[in-house]
Parts: sequence; structure tokens; C-alpha cells
Amino acid sequence: MFKKVLIANRGEIALRVIRACKELDIATVAVHSTADANALHVRFADEAVCIGPPPSRESYLNVPALLSAAEITRADAIHPGYGFLSENAEFAEVCRKCQITFIGPKPELIRLMGNKVRAREAAKAAGLPLLPGSPGVLKGADEAEAVAREVGFPVILKAAAGGGGRGMKIVREPRALAQAFATASAEAVNAFSNGDMYLERYVEKPRHIEIQIVGDEHGNIVHLFERECSVQRRHQKLIEESPSAGVSPELREEMGRVSLEAMQKIGYTNLGTIEYLMDEKGRFYFMEMNTRVQVEHPVTEQVTGIDLLRTQLRLAAGEKLWFTQADVRLKGAAIECRVNAEDPVTFAPWPGKITGYNPPGGLGVRVDSAAYENYTIPPHYDSLVAKLIVTADDRAQAIKRMRRALGEYVIQGIRTNIAFHRAALQEDSFLRGDYDTRFVERMHASETGSQRLKKAIEETP
Repeated sequence: MFKKVLIANRGEIALRVIRACKELDIATVAVHSTADANALHVRFADEAVCIGPPPSRESYLNVPALLSAAEITRADAIHPGYGFLSENAEFAEVCRKCQITFIGPKPELIRLMGNKVRAREAAKAAGLPLLPGSPGVLKGADEAEAVAREVGFPVILKAAAGGGGRGMKIVREPRALAQAFATASAEAVNAFSNGDMYLERYVEKPRHIEIQIVGDEHGNIVHLFERECSVQRRHQKLIEESPSAGVSPELREEMGRVSLEAMQKIGYTNLGTIEYLMDEKGRFYFMEMNTRVQVEHPVTEQVTGIDLLRTQLRLAAGEKLWFTQADVRLKGAAIECRVNAEDPVTFAPWPGKITGYNPPGGLGVRVDSAAYENYTIPPHYDSLVAKLIVTADDRAQAIKRMRRALGEYVIQGIRTNIAFHRAALQEDSFLRGDYDTRFVERMHASETGSQRLKKAIEETP
């Protein structure tokens, strides 16, 4: 096992890694920008190193500074968390050359799955179902139109090196394709320094279902069932749950089996998540794979009892999986709400000082957060304040518990989206478990949804 792990991240995920390391008797090193000098991950790590000014490119994305911090503290492994350098194959390779273990999959796997076109090709070769689309990178708008006419409109253009909704455009008719291609490609260049595009048939009412994969370096691999992530805005997830109300036991078994067979062919190791689009008929299609721990990993932990961060550390240290697929059981239901520092109506970021803070508690309530009273949410990073997770015997009780917990959560001094969550959990479609990725759009467009949100804002402490 590692003696000392440097955490190349910040916020709640850095704290989560620190907690896992402590339970494995591993010393920890926190890195931080000058904006995060008073952050909790700095306080609770065994050592801390300042790596630069607030902008990410000068601190958390500064590879030489991170490696220097690892060298001077004699860390023998680096955990990248999520975001930042977590899916950067070059960073993983540099760590390997410096004889520092990168806690994640091999660089080759990160590179394979990081490019969406190559990932589609690998997924197809491994037997995963794909939406009809372009066989590779599109040469230009003319080829995009030809492919679109072949697969049928509507289609969606996606950045080959992209993610998070950037470089992505839905096109419903041929005459709109050329402009959409130019706009999406320009966005991709700006976001990823790569304007390559590909195209898929667009599913009108998709559900976003993902399968958690865990594999060791000895050929053993299991899945930990699915998570539903369909409540999202502009492809950014807001509410996640496990198990999905839209996945039957038979479909769950099929998705797990197909995912495992594909990952065994690819030779996947450590943690990973296969993301699927599921249509109204229950047919699922490979979308992408994330080669890191996910923000929403707690819901899987809550329903399986498996600590994914400790698992990730142990697998990176070369241990064999200590459980089989038959050992993994679903128990109860879990829901996660991402509490962000943002306006609950417009979703505009709202950084600032937290002047009052009271997290909820009680049976089945978990709060993963790096916030505290008098802490200032900096404007330089994402707006995540906390992840509120509840677990109960079934989905209906989990929804009731989440409503109760949201009602107890007090965050003063800044605006948060707690009121949005309180309103969303009253929507009929969510209560029925019959919703898709346009849930938020429909909620805001409906008179009932708007009224619920207005009332929730008035009632939120």
C-alpha cells in the first residue's frame, strides 16, 4: 500500500480522498492555490503545499508544480479526483515516468476513452450498442449533412475531444447543419483546443443511465449496478439516484452483462463509468466512458456498501478484487442533490462568503462538503458547495427523506439551488420515476413548476 498520497484537487472530493486514505493509514498531502489557503482539505491533510495563484491553469492544472509538490513531500502516489487532470493521459504518463503511481486507469485507457470518436470505435469493437452516426471524425459540414441524411434527423453534433455539453449542437433540419457545425467546432476549439466533430442520431426523450465499473490488474472486473442522471441542465447533472426507476431487473442484468463483457475485452482497470442513453423503449446506447471517480459516486456507495475511494486506492496499489459479482447486492435506494452556489432560477453562479451554515443530519443523511460558516466560495472554480445524499429502504421513502433534509439545510450569505431541488422533488414526473434529460426544461416552462419553484424560494431558510 502507498505510504503517502498527494491529492491533485480541491473541495469536497479532496476531503473525500483524505478520509479514504486515513482509513487505510495512508499519509496525505493537500495542494492548494492561494485562493484555497483556508480550505478544509488543506486543514485536514497531513501536509499542504501551495502550488500557485487562483487561476486553475496556474495551480491545479500546473503539472510541474504538482510534480514538484509530490517530490518535496515524497509522495508515492497522486490521486486526481474528478475534473482538472483526472482524465489527462499525458499527466498520467508523466507520473509513471516519475515513478509516481497515478491512481486511476492506465494512460493508454484514459487516452482511448478520452477521445469520443476512438471511444466509439473501441466500444463498437467490444460489442457495446451504438447510436447510428458517423464512423469517425467528420471532414466538414458537407460530410456531416450526408451522414445526417443517412441516419435521419434530428441529429446531434459532438466534439470528439469534448464533454460537459461544450461543442454540442442538436440539428433538426438539413439547412441548419452547416451553421451548427461551424458553431460547435469553434466551441470545441475554444474549450478543448480540438475542433474535431462527430455526429449521432438524436434521441428525443433519452434517459441518462450509467454503469459503475471496478476492475483490478489481474483480470477481475465487476459492475456495481446503475445510476440515473437524467435531471440535468445543459448536460450538467443536478440530481442522481440509484437504482433507476426506469430500469427493470432484467434490463439491469443485461446492461451489467454487456458492460462487463466490453470492459473485459478492452482490459479496463481501476474505476470507470460507462454512460448510456436509453430511449423510451428501454434500448440503451453507449455514449461515453469516464475514466475517473464520478461526482455522483456516493449513491452507488450507499446502495452497495462498497467504498469506491478506498477501492480505487487498493486497486491502484495492485491488490486483487476481494469480492465477486455475486457478492454485490443492491440494498434500498439513494438520491443525491448537488447543492451549487447559484441562483435557483437562472442558475447563474453566486460565489461569496457563507455567513450562516447548518447542514442536515439524521438517519440516512450524508453531506459531502468542504463548506463551513465564514468560508468564501471562490469565483475561480465550479460552483459546487455540497452533495446531499440520502438513503432509505425504497425510493418513495428516499424522496421524503431528501425533502426533509433539504428543508433543514441552511446556507446564508450566498444564493444556492436548494429551492430548485425542493421544487423538483415535488414534480409528478419525478415522483413517478418517469422523466428524461429535458426534465428541468419542462419544469421551468410549466406554470405549476414555476409556482412550485417560487414557493420553494420563499420557504428556503
